[in-house]
Amino acid sequence: MLLSVVVPCMNEEEVLRETNRRLIFILEGISLSFEIIYVDDGSTDATAELLRDLQAHDPRIRVVRFSRNFGHQIAITAGLEHSSGDAVAVIDADLQDPPEVLLDFVAKWLDGYDVVYGVRTERDGETRFKLWTAKLFYRFIRKLSNTRIPLDTGDFRLMDRRVVDALLSMPERDRFVRGMVSWLGFSQAAVGYRRAPRAAGVTKFSLLKMVRFALDGIFSFSILPLRLATWTGFTASALAILGIAVVVLGRIFGMPGLVKGWSSTVIAVLFLGGVQLICMGIIGEYVGRIYGESKRRPLYIVDERMGFKVQKQREPRSLPRKSAAAGD
Repeated sequence: MLLSVVVPCMNEEEVLRETNRRLIFILEGISLSFEIIYVDDGSTDATAELLRDLQAHDPRIRVVRFSRNFGHQIAITAGLEHSSGDAVAVIDADLQDPPEVLLDFVAKWLDGYDVVYGVRTERDGETRFKLWTAKLFYRFIRKLSNTRIPLDTGDFRLMDRRVVDALLSMPERDRFVRGMVSWLGFSQAAVGYRRAPRAAGVTKFSLLKMVRFALDGIFSFSILPLRLATWTGFTASALAILGIAVVVLGRIFGMPGLVKGWSSTVIAVLFLGGVQLICMGIIGEYVGRIYGESKRRPLYIVDERMGFKVQKQREPRSLPRKSAAAGD
């Protein structure tokens, strides 16, 4: 059996050799053949040169280099598309997700689980703001979506080949991989682990990228914002009707203390205008995603591939895997 390990990376020259060393050490201790697929997501430092050197000295290493930066989720997708293993693991290059946890992933997979994902029990080296926003996001999207996305998880996981094939059959551009895997179903198991600080370098997820990623998750897995816009419109209309009724009754019965002048009119116009713009913005987010899908552009462009040969048909599994249902 073959295990593929997909490693998306961008500007990771400071940590890449250590990442590769630890991965090789762990994978050589597993009774499976393996390949490591590095996806260079448009790095501007020496990452590409380091990957060329690593691949030249180890035929088990494969490299896919993008023509530019296409994003972390697209890099994961490219790695999955280029993988040929009976199971495929995804791990970032920054060593925050310990490669040693892959041993637990493989053990669970051999027990019959189709998806094994890591749950962050502790997150060292991250700011309180990052921890608070991450916790809030996962709980918020869980309330919005009908898909049960596990809390406090990332893309660190292992998937059986049939799960990978099913995932790759989903062609959407605004990809939220962890949510897509949850939507697929199959038998899934969690493995808790302590997330480490970055071994070197700096995070590539700025606040703006985090917000965009969160919006992709929300708009890809919930239509509740559209319903919220509808109910906000109804509420604004009801308040406007109530205001009209108050003004009419005041004119008829001469209600004392009724505010006159332009201020109430301006407030009403600004309120209704703000509601309309918010609703139009929400609708625009969905329409923009429809527009992006309609163009049918490729998800990414490959500039260079290294270490790949003509794909051979995978051999049938030689190690027994239990049924997850039977094992529980």
